[in-house]
Amino acid sequence: MRTDSSPGTLPAREHLPAAPAGTPVLDVVIPVYNEEKDLQPCVRRLHEHLDRTFPYAFRITIADNASTDTTPQVAGRLAAEIPEVTTFRMEQKGRGRALRAVWSASDAPVLAYMDVDLSTDLNALLPLVAPLISGHSDLAIGSRLARSSRVVRGPKREFISRAYNLVLRGSLQARFSDAQCGFKAIRRDVAQVLLPLVEDTGWFFDTEMLVLAERAGLRIHEVPVDWVDDPDSTVHIVRTATDDLKGVWRVGRALATGSLPLDRIARPFGDDPRDRDIKDVPKGLARQLVGFCVVGALSTLFYLLLYSGFRVFSGSQIANALALLVSAVANTAANRRLTFGVRGRGGAVRHQAQGLVVFGIGLALTSGSLAALNAATSEPAHSTELAVLVAANLAATVLRFLLFRAWVFPDRREDDAAVRTPYEATPYVATPYDTAPYDTAPYDTAPYDTAPYDTAPFRAGEAANVTWPDATVQLLPVRPHDSDSRDLR
Repeated sequence: MRTDSSPGTLPAREHLPAAPAGTPVLDVVIPVYNEEKDLQPCVRRLHEHLDRTFPYAFRITIADNASTDTTPQVAGRLAAEIPEVTTFRMEQKGRGRALRAVWSASDAPVLAYMDVDLSTDLNALLPLVAPLISGHSDLAIGSRLARSSRVVRGPKREFISRAYNLVLRGSLQARFSDAQCGFKAIRRDVAQVLLPLVEDTGWFFDTEMLVLAERAGLRIHEVPVDWVDDPDSTVHIVRTATDDLKGVWRVGRALATGSLPLDRIARPFGDDPRDRDIKDVPKGLARQLVGFCVVGALSTLFYLLLYSGFRVFSGSQIANALALLVSAVANTAANRRLTFGVRGRGGAVRHQAQGLVVFGIGLALTSGSLAALNAATSEPAHSTELAVLVAANLAATVLRFLLFRAWVFPDRREDDAAVRTPYEATPYVATPYDTAPYDTAPYDTAPYDTAPYDTAPFRAGEAANVTWPDATVQLLPVRPHDSDSRDLR
């Protein structure tokens, strides 16, 4: 909890209180498809472990992805015998679709899922969800690639898993170590805001959720796991890998074009020291100074190269004006994205226009310096011209940073606060990868596309209806299970 000595602008994450008897704190989802053999031992083993070691009330939910064997009947018997077990039946396949549906309908404050084969040692379950219960983190994942993890699996799956994570790091700048481990958890308040942005309904669901969460500034906790690979896994590796690469391309393109409304969920769930109003410490000043200096050094080098090139066929004043104009446009664009964190195309033209005004001030300083040099000596050396321009540009750079920070890219958080009510009272509606400009109207909590999920608490034997963008899926209390749950291990 935040104290008076630690002022801030956002509500602090809170440790979840001990819930009354019968109210689950944790909902563990087991997505299954045709898992009639493995389902019963998996659920009984998981229930025994939770009942023996987990200090809070819990629920185990079997999410059946249109199984065609006796999985629904096995799930139904388990739900009838064990009070903490409930089941949902879906008539469409897709692990991501099942997780989104069950998580969106659950009333538990912490949501998790694991594969039916229980490849992960269950002793990692409490460390996985503890940071979410305490309020320290927003999501938690098991990692088979952490240095202290202990993993038993074949070389082919080891190579595929590591290659896939290298692709994520290289293309999407992902910093988490293991995207496809079937052992993850998320806080419900985070899921309600994040899941509407996740478009994939299959195996790429995990990766997309983690990438968007990381880009939005949410905290992802990683737990090293002990993992024994399932040799009987029926996952189609080539097809799954192809679908994942298509997902990487789609998400990367959406991030590059700024079409994802990540600003709406950037750090809304906790007390971030970077958002605190601390006396005499301007917000983000240190980070902006570093970014501005890096961009400034590169743009100054670019400017000098341009000046030297233009100087071959023009006078010093014309060469200076042309070089400064071209470098100013590039400098404004780079500072907009890298220094001040402005994404998307909104306001880009206005920012460039304001940048040209700042350019005019720099032009006046550098042109005046060249005029003074030419007045002092009729034929100054080229090295002397460059030295004078560097000194003039240093003065112009300081002024440019002040104008960028105060006028071109001001901190709009206070303006946003005047338009929007606090996050807790303003959930929102988000269509996946919407490219239209975002309005400032109060948000709605309708998950994924335009139809809201039923977020009422569910019990074993109850049905929940969920409307999807591509079809209508009815979740029935038929107690089935999904075993597509083995990823590119």
